Amino acid sequence: MSRIGKKPIAIPEGVTVTVNGNIVDVKGPKGELTREINPNVTVKVEGNEVKVEISSEEDGNLHGLTRTLVSNMIEGVEKEFTKTLQINGVGYRVQKQGNNIVMNLGYSHQVTMEAPKGITYDVPDANTIIVRGIDKEVVGQTAAVVRSKRPPEVYKGKGIKYDYEHIRRKEGKTGK
Repeated sequence: MSRIGKKPIAIPEGVTVTVNGNIVDVKGPKGELTREINPNVTVKVEGNEVKVEISSEEDGNLHGLTRTLVSNMIEGVEKEFTKTLQINGVGYRVQKQGNNIVMNLGYSHQVTMEAPKGITYDVPDANTIIVRGIDKEVVGQTAAVVRSKRPPEVYKGKGIKYDYEHIRRKEGKTGK
């Protein structure tokens, strides 16, 4: 049995969770999310708690996973998930145009990215991008795609990195 899977999930005020077979719907002040779960796992709403149960010990690996997915849905509709990216480099910058972001990343052209459904970009300054959304999976994937346009390099530290990421620098061929 999973220790994480055994824990009940508290439902905050303003959030409603409904289970219809193996489909879980979560509605809150920021929006609504729907997810289909594995049929070997049952999700029950009891009072102001959500409990996840498995049918057999063989499905133990799904127990904690399903509980975490439902917990992330509840947290996302209550308060959004964010990922912050920083752009480092001479002449590297970002601008917001409508729902899109336009980045100058040292290429011969500008890189334009559209926001997927449910995602918004914030650009507080020319070197920072904040990806916001209620679905944790989509926020993380969108931030990874933005970062992949110019990953940080180890010699000068130029590129797009997460705000918490530390780039280990190399000396180069002249340093002995």
